[in-house]
Amino acid sequence: MKLHPGWHTGLDGYFMMYLTKWKRAAVLLLFIWIAVTYLVISPLRCDSSSEESIDFQERLKTASLQLELLKQQHSNLISQIKKSSGLNVNLNEIDAAEFHNGGGPSEEYENLRRRIYSNTKEIWYFINHELTKLVNDDVQPEKVQAILDQVADRKRSLLSDQEKLPKLDGYEDWRRSEASEVSDLVQKRLKYLQNPPDCRDARKVICNLNKGCGFGCQLHHIVYCLIFAYATERTLILNSKGWRYNNKGWEYVFHPISDTCTTAYDDKVVPWPASYDAKVVSLPFIDSVSQKPKFLPLAVPSDLAHRIVRFNGDPSSWWIGQMLKYVLKPRAAMQKAINETIAKMNFKNPIVGVHIRRTDKVGTEAAFHHIDEYMVHVKEYYRTLEMTKHVDKKRVYLATDDANVLQDARNKYKEYEFLGDPSIAKTAATHRRYTPLSLTGLLVDLHMLAMCDYIVCTFSSQVGRVAYEMMQANRPDASDSFHSLDDIYYFGGQNAHDRRALMNHEAGGQEISFQAGDLIGIAGNHWNGFGRGTNKRTNLNGLIPWYKTADHLVLYPFPEYKHLQTETRQKDL
Repeated sequence: MKLHPGWHTGLDGYFMMYLTKWKRAAVLLLFIWIAVTYLVISPLRCDSSSEESIDFQERLKTASLQLELLKQQHSNLISQIKKSSGLNVNLNEIDAAEFHNGGGPSEEYENLRRRIYSNTKEIWYFINHELTKLVNDDVQPEKVQAILDQVADRKRSLLSDQEKLPKLDGYEDWRRSEASEVSDLVQKRLKYLQNPPDCRDARKVICNLNKGCGFGCQLHHIVYCLIFAYATERTLILNSKGWRYNNKGWEYVFHPISDTCTTAYDDKVVPWPASYDAKVVSLPFIDSVSQKPKFLPLAVPSDLAHRIVRFNGDPSSWWIGQMLKYVLKPRAAMQKAINETIAKMNFKNPIVGVHIRRTDKVGTEAAFHHIDEYMVHVKEYYRTLEMTKHVDKKRVYLATDDANVLQDARNKYKEYEFLGDPSIAKTAATHRRYTPLSLTGLLVDLHMLAMCDYIVCTFSSQVGRVAYEMMQANRPDASDSFHSLDDIYYFGGQNAHDRRALMNHEAGGQEISFQAGDLIGIAGNHWNGFGRGTNKRTNLNGLIPWYKTADHLVLYPFPEYKHLQTETRQKDL
């Protein structure tokens, strides 16, 4: 291959410019750490002879130490960025064809970029939590609040700058194209699986849509069944007659999940667990599955994983979103009703979606959260956005099952334009919930939430998680486009959710120790810089510093359906 004579010169210049940018970023971030540390400590030096000041300094010692650790971590991350970006390689050794073939960024680069973004938020969670405790104790509240405001503004600047990286690294079009290709491949596999050449001879799995729960829960039940079918190479038969949302069944509202195979005929149906040779298997609810197969969520197919992680920061929810994309196809009448409702709303970007679940959830599965708690994160989203662009109107799409919330929000937050339909909330009331009209309203809410730039919700709600999964199916990466007020993301009935330790940690207080490489079973994130988990090596349970760990992605060798590979370029995994 003949190279253009100026190729090496241009490439050298490109990498030198790239290196210069990262040096500037490193200096800027280091300066910010030093400044934050100074801001935290300097107000405490006055009146040091008083008992109050001494106590104040002691209570912030933990914060100071944490900032020092984070400063060191920042230095390590910058070093890793340089290494993962290939800045130390000999440019003469670079294959020009590989450089120009649109191969996309490395997996290591993408993981590191997301980790920097995540850990910037973790710094804020920690500082905000520690200093807010001091404000509430009325110890120099004005000075502490000034520090909080400064750190919050610097955090917004950091996150804003880091959000620009995917747009400036030259791979934005590649990520969009790659996400589309992998999604098309998954949809093609599902269509093949669900429409076998000979339905009578096909191996099948029976899924009964009779689970006594709401629409989000039932959707996830179908997803579980479809993943089971995909993993075992069986066609899914959905029995939905008498469905609580429509007695005529799922197929009356949505397109059937199979066009050619909808019955098990007279074949013997064997309850799971069953042998591989069983022709037709019926599934229990996921909560009742004994010895859960390893392919259940949060596992992802090993043949696709290394492609997914290069464009998406949460492969498990992306994979589940692909299942929803296949099954959630409203029929013409339902789609028309949805479109007519949406047309009445002034839906424009930018817009933040807020889902507030009340009624039967509160006091049983979730705590009550006031509208103010949601709006904290809406405000934060717009403050960050305004650092880089003009916002003509701060819009919020509000979905709720409490008809009073929408008007209350409009009365209290007049600087925001709230979109929503009170009639949808009324149909979502407990005594009206399981009706076709209620289902239409719920589908409108899900569609609108998934189209928003950012959503604030509670992941204890199935609808909140479905909206996020739909966002993941609609764009290359929505993993940083949400905030949950309670739970981290999960799939009901999932296998263990683990994080892997990236560095050693010595316990202090209620924390647990761990070594780099340890698997830690996660119970949740406390949004204060720490989460709770169990070290699977030592079996000790306690608090863990979130930034010293990363999600452990579970891979499973799902069938690869190799005869269905797309005609586009194949990736070297």
